[in-house]
Amino acid sequence: MTENKAIILIAAGSSDISDLESILGPLEFTISSCDGNNIIEKAKQVLPRLIILDYAIPGLDSLDIIKTLKNNSSTLSLPIIFITEKAASEIRLKALMAGIDELLTKPIDNVELQIRIKSTLKIRAYNDHLKIYQKNIETEVNKKTESLKQAFEKIRVASLDTVFRLSKAAEYKDTDTGAHIERMSHYSTAIARQMNLKEDFIENILYAAPMHDIGKIGIPDRVLQKPGKLDDAEWEIMRTHTVIGAQILKDSKIDFMKLAEEIAIGHHEKWDGTGYPNKIKGTAISVAARIVSVADVFDALTSERPYKKPMELEKSCSLIIEGKGTQFDPDVVDAFLAIKEEIAASLNWWKFMGGGEEGDLFKE
Repeated sequence: MTENKAIILIAAGSSDISDLESILGPLEFTISSCDGNNIIEKAKQVLPRLIILDYAIPGLDSLDIIKTLKNNSSTLSLPIIFITEKAASEIRLKALMAGIDELLTKPIDNVELQIRIKSTLKIRAYNDHLKIYQKNIETEVNKKTESLKQAFEKIRVASLDTVFRLSKAAEYKDTDTGAHIERMSHYSTAIARQMNLKEDFIENILYAAPMHDIGKIGIPDRVLQKPGKLDDAEWEIMRTHTVIGAQILKDSKIDFMKLAEEIAIGHHEKWDGTGYPNKIKGTAISVAARIVSVADVFDALTSERPYKKPMELEKSCSLIIEGKGTQFDPDVVDAFLAIKEEIAASLNWWKFMGGGEEGDLFKE
């Protein structure tokens, strides 16, 4: 094949069309020909820039050939110049509907043929350029999309890290450890997933749960760090951490901060309405707060504190079950129990299962 010349594939059925090879050959085209039976295989072999197809190919239906070419992924973009008799108006219409790009009638004017070929090749070159441009754009978009995904993931990780660190600041003066807020936030996420809640809610609760006790930053040290039991007046002060937390978090336009506000104000409310600060009950309590309530108590039970030893998994779960329908939302308890082994295994609870005293489940 001659280098830098456009290859034209001719499928001819009559001598006047076959003569095109001698007419076009001396010009800037490389001519390849076939009889129509093997046109698709020939097109794949020579990779032509366009096809000239004669209507009058003995034993073949040229319209079927057009449809076959246009329905094949490797040949559908090849331009087709279709040549018919002048009187074959119905055939010309069907050929146009089948997807041909140019139409010529016999007898063929050589100058017009060359003009039509050049025009078709220019359109083909323009379309090829558009495809390459589109592919390059798609490649760049994919690169940018991947880059944005990575950037958002870094932001997500950094945001979660910031939330944990700021939440630890609120816990710093309390007997709780920073590990507590990380564990209970993951418990909350696992429970939400088991309840088949929406993915955006599941992610938001991971961010929001660590801030459940952020209001403790406003509780005086004499109350927060008192080694013994709190008296009634001190308990009243301690309970205000829910309101303080909600005040700190209110009026945010960020979804997980809005959820954190719901959790801060509601995680000590009880299903039966005997909790605080507002004594609301049932589904009037935010579902996020109901989830965090179970996760928070479970972690308190299974963790070592100055006033108690860590409790075994089964004992802790039995106390959660005792609170089902009174302190805790029954659906949340069921979801928690469905994944208790998963929680225990994934977070290495065997390190904390040493038995010991029950402690006070409702200490806070």
